Amino acid sequence: MTTDTAAGAPGPATETGPGERGPILLELVDEAGTTTGTTEKLSAHQAPGQLHRAFSVFLLDDRGRLLLQRRALSKYHSPGLWSNTCCGHPLPGEPPFAAAARRTGEELGLAPELMRAAGTVRYHHTDPVSGLVESEYNHLFVGVVRAEPRPDPEEVAQTAFVDSAELERLRAEAQFSVWFPTVLDAVRPALRELADSADW
Repeated sequence: MTTDTAAGAPGPATETGPGERGPILLELVDEAGTTTGTTEKLSAHQAPGQLHRAFSVFLLDDRGRLLLQRRALSKYHSPGLWSNTCCGHPLPGEPPFAAAARRTGEELGLAPELMRAAGTVRYHHTDPVSGLVESEYNHLFVGVVRAEPRPDPEEVAQTAFVDSAELERLRAEAQFSVWFPTVLDAVRPALRELADSADW
């Protein structure tokens, strides 16, 4: 496993478009993924949770290793926990693919290559620490990374490239976001295809 630590003191985390500040709105959806309205980000995650649109990105390097991130300690949700390469929420009206590419650049300083859709997954998980709820219709994306991450310390505390065996060791030693096992299981077929390997 290779690990890089982001430099700098963490500050308030945001998830906005370029130049935007203030309340962050998410798209509410029905069980088919059709937009039904919008709501403020924190409100969507308070119990009992409101079903909303999200995305999760999984990037592999040329050796087939998955890029993970450990969330900054300043994050309001799941601070300090490991998770997939990048995850978040499209802004209202923003295509999930565009949001995934945008946030990967904002959080990690990366432009994914060969990124493609890898299906969707629906889940409802409660964070045992904060009580916040992830009720999400999540669009999955896989792709390739050929540059070193340059993480924003307000978003990302640490990054690591891991193969499947290293990931299992890390999962035994560290805490991961509550949604990570679900999105990983859903995206495994696409990772196997992308890596041309059965290891994932």
